Amino acid sequence: MTLSPGEKLGPYSIVAVVGIGGMGVVYKARDTRLDRIVAIKILPDHFAQRPDLRARFEQEARAVASLNHPRICTIHDIGSREDGAGYMVMEFVEGETLAARIGKGAIPLDQALKFALQIADALDSAHRAGVTHRDVKPENIMLTRDGVKVLDFGLAKSSSKGGADARTGKTITMALTTEGTLFGTPQYMAPEQFEGKEADARSDIWAFGAVLHEMVTGQKAFQGKSYTLLVGAILSADPGPMPAKPGVPAWLQRLVRHCLAKDPEDRWQSMRDVMIGLRAPPEESTMAPTRPSRWPWLLAATMTAAALAMAILHFREAKEQPRVLRMSVLPPDNTVLRREDIPAISPDGRRVVFVATADRKDQLWVRDLDSLTARVLAGTEGAARPFWSPDSRTVAFWAGGKLKKADVAGGRVLALCDATGFRGGTWGSSGVIVFGGFGRGTLRVSAAGGSPTPVTVGTTDHRAPWFLPDGRHFLYTKTNPGRGKAMIYAANIDSKVEKPIVAVDSNAIYAAPGYLLFVRQRTLMAQPFDAGTLQTTGDAFPVAEEIESSSGGRIENRFSASQNGALAFVSSGEKGMSQLTWLERSGKVVGTLGEPGFISSPAISPDGKTVAVDRIDPQTAATDIWLHDVASGAASRFTFGPEANTGPVWSADGASITFSSVRDGVQHPFRRGTTSAAARDEVLSKPLGDPPAVTSASDWSRDGQYVILGVDNPKTKQDIWVLPLFGDRKPFPYLHTEFSESHAMLSPDGRWLAYRSDESQRSEVYVQSFPGGGGRRQVSTDGGSAPVWRKDGKELYFINRDNVMAAEISGGPKFEARAPKLLMEAFTLGGYDVGKDGRFLTAVPVGSQNPPITVVVNWLAGSKN
Repeated sequence: MTLSPGEKLGPYSIVAVVGIGGMGVVYKARDTRLDRIVAIKILPDHFAQRPDLRARFEQEARAVASLNHPRICTIHDIGSREDGAGYMVMEFVEGETLAARIGKGAIPLDQALKFALQIADALDSAHRAGVTHRDVKPENIMLTRDGVKVLDFGLAKSSSKGGADARTGKTITMALTTEGTLFGTPQYMAPEQFEGKEADARSDIWAFGAVLHEMVTGQKAFQGKSYTLLVGAILSADPGPMPAKPGVPAWLQRLVRHCLAKDPEDRWQSMRDVMIGLRAPPEESTMAPTRPSRWPWLLAATMTAAALAMAILHFREAKEQPRVLRMSVLPPDNTVLRREDIPAISPDGRRVVFVATADRKDQLWVRDLDSLTARVLAGTEGAARPFWSPDSRTVAFWAGGKLKKADVAGGRVLALCDATGFRGGTWGSSGVIVFGGFGRGTLRVSAAGGSPTPVTVGTTDHRAPWFLPDGRHFLYTKTNPGRGKAMIYAANIDSKVEKPIVAVDSNAIYAAPGYLLFVRQRTLMAQPFDAGTLQTTGDAFPVAEEIESSSGGRIENRFSASQNGALAFVSSGEKGMSQLTWLERSGKVVGTLGEPGFISSPAISPDGKTVAVDRIDPQTAATDIWLHDVASGAASRFTFGPEANTGPVWSADGASITFSSVRDGVQHPFRRGTTSAAARDEVLSKPLGDPPAVTSASDWSRDGQYVILGVDNPKTKQDIWVLPLFGDRKPFPYLHTEFSESHAMLSPDGRWLAYRSDESQRSEVYVQSFPGGGGRRQVSTDGGSAPVWRKDGKELYFINRDNVMAAEISGGPKFEARAPKLLMEAFTLGGYDVGKDGRFLTAVPVGSQNPPITVVVNWLAGSKN
């Protein structure tokens, strides 16, 4: 039944019939309520006879109505007539259909590309919302004065939730049609649709390719004198020829052929990839893969004040040397890039994940490199050290003492296992994750979760593992905390045999087609490497300069690589340096000390006249202790390698400093006098445990009788020991539990020991009596670390989410602490100490505290090897 002009359909007054097709009749009508012209489609009679189809139609209409895009026709309303026939009220679009325009002849190339980009943009928006059009054809594309409008989502299907991946999204309960049913217009239907299989976004990509072919040539991509011959051509024949240059450039021909690949797996896998291919200049679009790939190569990047466009292409038959392209990825507004973490680029080179702080919360952010903005991954609060799954769909990370994973499409976060003292992880193609532990080698766990088991064993750090292509062997960096040089090893997840590869200043990663990437003297180097024989095969050459190290990490530098030619790193320049800075209790800067440098761990002498710090030599990466005169700012070197010397702790009289040093392969504490230039290092404590454990000094009692030690035990994690400096001087354990306790600091009166523990599954600050222990009190209430006492013992400071908290203390034989309060916000941590005058001293990063992430595409093409 048709409606005549003037008839009413609810509040809509019919004006005229504008189209009749297999999916119903379309009318021009006037909305009497809002006095606007609309289009109404009344669906075929068989919809009225099928309650299930009516219900599904309403669900699909809601899905399409959720699309808000200037190139997609808007749905205003749905309803049903008295006879049960459903109708849909849409935006009325005036203009010429693309079919009518093609009927006048082929469209000029520049105009055709403009239309194609607009169509692709509309389809990409729909696909990202989980909606597949399924009937893309020139008749459903309107050319208006404002550009293209994609119409008629009448055959659309949606996934059960928005944003389904184009490769895997399937209709579950809301499809207008079911598997085995043919829907669409034959010339634009993909092969899988003729086979009765589910259509997904790649079916729309096929139809788009057919439409683009027709726009440029004026001829349909596939033709046949009968339906059978047409279907046969679509299933087995190549598309009709496109004129060679100068008519149609070769890059565009390849792009269309890639859209029209018979197997959906061999097509472009998302409309966004097609858009980026269309944006690429022709002279940069002649590169091609030897075979189609699901994950295209990043090809071009340009950053302007208004927009960022990233081209990702991967064609057949490369004929030109790829160009090196660079882009900057800025952290989102009102966030700060966390300096302790390494931005990780996905294996397919299409995304970067990083940790940024907003509203005092560390969270994972993902930036699609073809997007202008980053998005936060929900449920990743407290995240650190992210790394990717081999298929680039999942990010693993460390938070709350556990290894976790999150689907980048927005799936829920899952905990995999406990991972105390996490030192970086890697996810292999065999479904195994390997991660490093502080002072206890590397461990493996299934990517599905479970109990971790040791792979490599040692008392030093085995950090930053990185799987090689076979999914069994992996690289890792063996080092000691604070030590300048490190060694890269290779190991197998099935054995504890390890092989030394090369001595470096940093972690190392593998990048295809066969290179080790690592840092020497702040320069990113690449060295040819055979992953099969585990041997370097040539000399190292520079790739990028001024690579920043993760704050306090020294060995771990902020770079990563995809496996298709893209790098992501943070360049520091002077931004990698820190300035010793004096702060009032309010956080106000009241002065600086000395010159900027690679400085951390300031320790103020008891008389307040001298400050000892760790300082890294940027040329050798070695660490030594330097002394700064507070009055003049002059600096003098206190220790002289070649071993790394770190963590200065003053004696109460200021006559000695104890520090940690790596000697004979094990880190343990030493002492040196400050009053004589000829003073020699004295072993304060021999290495503890069997095998020897990493040991450092954290405090020295005011009476000079005890040194507090931190011991990294492979079995009990981080422990607190006490070294008496009288009698037999035999160290004894103070806290030796299954939990991790560290950063122990004695109160000025020597009665109480404050320390950090993860007993509650997160870091908190506790206080116990000293030296016997007992009477434990928890001081922090919402996380805490790095406790420091005020010089009179009446306050205890600690760090909470990079801010300084203060708790008032009632001293004496009975310990009491009031609820902690925020003292200063946005405290930049390079270690800190508090002077007798109540001022805070910390190492503040120089320059911008929010450096961009640099992404380099085709890095090997620009190397000077």
